[in-house]
Amino acid sequence: MDFVFSSTISTACQDFNLSFIGQQDRNLTSPSPHNPPNFGLSYFTMSFGILSNLIGLAIVLASYARFHHRAKTPFLLLAAALLLSDLAGHLVTGALALHLHLGRVRRQRAASREPSEPPQAFCKLFGACMVFFGLTPLLLGSAMAVERCMGITQPLQHSAMATTAHVRLSVLLLITMAFTLAALPLLNIGTYEPQFPGTWCFLPVHGALSSADAGLALAFSSVGLSALTVSVLCNAVSGMTLLQARFNNQSAKLTASRRRRSSRSPVHSLDVEMMVQLVVITIVSSVCWSPFLIYISMSVRQFYRGETHSDPHYEQLLLLGLRMASWNQILDPWVYILLRRAVLRRVCSLLRPSRVILTQSNSCGSSERQEIHLH
Repeated sequence: MDFVFSSTISTACQDFNLSFIGQQDRNLTSPSPHNPPNFGLSYFTMSFGILSNLIGLAIVLASYARFHHRAKTPFLLLAAALLLSDLAGHLVTGALALHLHLGRVRRQRAASREPSEPPQAFCKLFGACMVFFGLTPLLLGSAMAVERCMGITQPLQHSAMATTAHVRLSVLLLITMAFTLAALPLLNIGTYEPQFPGTWCFLPVHGALSSADAGLALAFSSVGLSALTVSVLCNAVSGMTLLQARFNNQSAKLTASRRRRSSRSPVHSLDVEMMVQLVVITIVSSVCWSPFLIYISMSVRQFYRGETHSDPHYEQLLLLGLRMASWNQILDPWVYILLRRAVLRRVCSLLRPSRVILTQSNSCGSSERQEIHLH
């Protein structure tokens, strides 16, 4: 749900939805036509998210074309796929959300009292996009963590297995998995329904559910939480391995240490840079997505326990979780924009102005001293 839910751009619906929560009754009656929703912040959020993903994608592609380092190529391919999915989520789900909201505005201005729920076909398309663009970034993020863990802990196997063809095949398999789950309700296995306050569509997660609906919702949350768990575990193993290698290097003899740094420092520097980016991506995804995924899992388990009542507070909590998840796609690209070696090197020089010329052994240093003079 990177829901992205990014998508959701749903953030794009934030102002409109908030006005509805305070004014709507349980029949989703339209608010007063004299108080149309303000879309200024929504348009800004959508535009900012698209621009951020474009900048992040440009940086990743420029890095791939400029360095084309063997150790970094698989990571960059997965990062590009992640940012592309974020961008597509913003564009597709954002367009669907805005179409739905603009239809509500037209009904408000016409003082229409007709039901505001979207057509069934439209709701199915909207819901499928929400599921697909929600799961895809989470799965790609876990694939990035696995790739880095293998590259750091098993470099020889990584060189043999993490080829460009294998990475592309992995991306295709993950996308297929997300697409299959999203397409099942389109084949009448489960349903997509309008969600409170009638401005977005998703799998039903509370109330009287069918077995198919409960199974799909539980599968969605389980896949998402599993992807986050794999990312956290792999990042922990990779981080511990890098720390152990650093301590071993410090305790080695000076001559041997110099030889290792002269032959392996570029790869080690790349490992640290990619790990920092990946850890921040995992933290952002966990903070944004965990509330939404955990809430879905808890709601479905209540259904299995026989509790089928629908509380209005549950619907508002689901909407709040969705809005949190929608920020994941906006924040992801800024990891690549800000956490680059050039940016970190400049920050280090600002924090430590007395040591602008850094040696190769410095933790904030560069392997080429001339680059520091240029800053």
